Amino acid sequence: MATIEIDDEVYEALQLPERERPQAMRQELAVSLYARDILSFGKARALAEMSKREFQELLGEREIPRHYTEVELAEDLEYAE
Repeated sequence: MATIEIDDEVYEALQLPERERPQAMRQELAVSLYARDILSFGKARALAEMSKREFQELLGEREIPRHYTEVELAEDLEYAE
């Protein structure tokens, strides 16, 4: 697992309870990288440590459109049958 170093002063400035900070940081990074098309949905969801449904809901709340690859479309069509 890779580690990202964040300056203590910046980390302490986060206006979240201490216990919520790591998860919030993962989610923010995942959403940002997905929105910029740097990470796939699956990888961003894994980074955020969320279920498929939870991550879809988070993207919806942020009004970030879902990027669909041909592989994902094929998987969804197969599942629908």
